[in-house]
Amino acid sequence: MLLIPCPWCGARDEKEFENGGPARVPRPDPTAMTDEAWVDYLLIRPSHPGALRERWWHVHGCGQWFELWRDTVTHDFLDAPDER
Repeated sequence: MLLIPCPWCGARDEKEFENGGPARVPRPDPTAMTDEAWVDYLLIRPSHPGALRERWWHVHGCGQWFELWRDTVTHDFLDAPDER
């Protein structure tokens, strides 16, 4: 079980959250790219080993969106806020 550190509620079970994917992915101009490139942007996300900044939505809790750095190998949160 993964405990996700919500900045507002503290560490909670992963079942309360939805992963919003990598954070701060630049949005390209869809009119300036091919359909295939646009589909790749919408559906393909980086999945490299190591640190990745991710967006999380505490859907079954406070309802807030937030960003955290997570190590994709160990699943440790690298900038977890202090527990509340």
